[in-house]
Amino acid sequence: MEGIISNFRGGRHNQINNQMIVIINGIDKKEKTKDLIGKKVVWKSPKGKELRGEIIKFHCNKGALRVKFETGMPGQSIGTKVNIN
Repeated sequence: MEGIISNFRGGRHNQINNQMIVIINGIDKKEKTKDLIGKKVVWKSPKGKELRGEIIKFHCNKGALRVKFETGMPGQSIGTKVNIN
């Protein structure tokens, strides 16, 4: 399954660099995200390095997911694809 990174997780004054918001096509409600919580996520950089993460929670009521990665993510990852296992 594939998803697209939409943005960093952040608040009014803060940005959390190791948590990203991921959108998956076909999922439009938070009830559909319950089966995906706990699954592993892999993002490949343009140089081939893999950064791994885990889906920890849903984000908003429209089916977006909150993914926590092991390290901080670069800004170039926004708008790119991730693989969900």
